[in-house]
Amino acid sequence: MRRLGLITSRQNEKLRLVRKLLSARKHREETGLFAAEGEDLVDAAKAVGVEAVELLVAGENVLPELLAEVSTLGHAPRVVGVYAAADLPRGSREVGVGLWRVGDPGNVGALLRSADAFGACVALSSRCADPLGPRALRASAGAIFRVPLVGWDELPRRRVALVAHGGVPLTDLDDLAPPIAFLLGSEREGLPGDLDGEQATIPLPGDAESLNVAAAGAIALYELSRHDG
Repeated sequence: MRRLGLITSRQNEKLRLVRKLLSARKHREETGLFAAEGEDLVDAAKAVGVEAVELLVAGENVLPELLAEVSTLGHAPRVVGVYAAADLPRGSREVGVGLWRVGDPGNVGALLRSADAFGACVALSSRCADPLGPRALRASAGAIFRVPLVGWDELPRRRVALVAHGGVPLTDLDDLAPPIAFLLGSEREGLPGDLDGEQATIPLPGDAESLNVAAAGAIALYELSRHDG
């Protein structure tokens, strides 16, 4: 006996919406919605009071095999939530991270997670990976629901550009304390020379030429917390 309200067709409009939100940034931007896959992300939203616009739960209101078909995960999800981007946190903080054309969604998500750990807000320039895409959401480990996304002009006025070479050693930077924002560029292009702010480099005693951008951001935030503490 079919349960009332159980989605049994892959052409169902809710499943079609989830499929589009997971596959197309343009659709996320046009609708103002995004889809979060898995219990960990859905629980993270619930913990901070962000309500789902739609919640699809395998075996409860949708056939599990249909939910698995639209998912980008390597395993069938128990739940997929659809959320409004407008419900995410807003507002600047005394510590910020500005990402300039960071195109890898895993790095964007990992930097959101680091910002969450150290109480920072995040600004993204144009041509950054979408923080609401499935890979970035997974890498953020729920931080997207706790970290404010702000405009570039909302970052703290003191800005320190993290560069691979030639900057002041981060550990020697004068008065390393909030309010402050760290600026990070893509690993290939780096930061443009016309960005205002000081330049700092993380000293590397090993043989590596440079750090992954997500690792550099995490180290800078940790160093700030160590000085500020």
